Amino acid sequence: MRLFAAVLPPDDVVRELAVEVDQLRGLPGAERLRWTGRDGWHFTLAFYGEVDDGVVEELSARLERAAHRTGAFELAARGGGQFGHGRALWAGAEGDLSTLRLLAERAEAAGRKAGVPMGEHRRYKAHLTLARSRDAVDVRPYLSALEEFAGRTWTVAELVLLRSHLPRSGVAGEQPRYEAVARWALGGAG
Repeated sequence: MRLFAAVLPPDDVVRELAVEVDQLRGLPGAERLRWTGRDGWHFTLAFYGEVDDGVVEELSARLERAAHRTGAFELAARGGGQFGHGRALWAGAEGDLSTLRLLAERAEAAGRKAGVPMGEHRRYKAHLTLARSRDAVDVRPYLSALEEFAGRTWTVAELVLLRSHLPRSGVAGEQPRYEAVARWALGGAG
């Protein structure tokens, strides 16, 4: 199954971000971007790709330990950025980014120790993907609009292992579906 570890923003934060995204979708050229649905908004910590069923138990046990070793922390969606010269537009984060980065490193280490081939290590960049494009798009107007965006702060209290179901129908605009496989409270979060 296709898995990744993530932090999920709460519903009120998602609603707040949705208002901002609706404004972005009204900008000229927005139809050139494939906008992610609200159900897909998350801060990925570690991407595992296709994981054999036999590895999931070990990965889960290691992620549970990582969650318990990491205290709850404050986070907010803030600003935005791009990857790949306009191929991905994202909302950024502010708050306790050092703890978010630590949790991401622990999630990546959990995958490696469980035997998941993780590829090359990259410095973690907190982001929540809003839109993608196959071709380079000038996202400067969107970045300018996101520059002033500051969402409400929430307490990140859990680590989530998500399964990704990729679209298979070929229907334009179909989005991946995400299913929580497991959730663990962060240390001190209950």
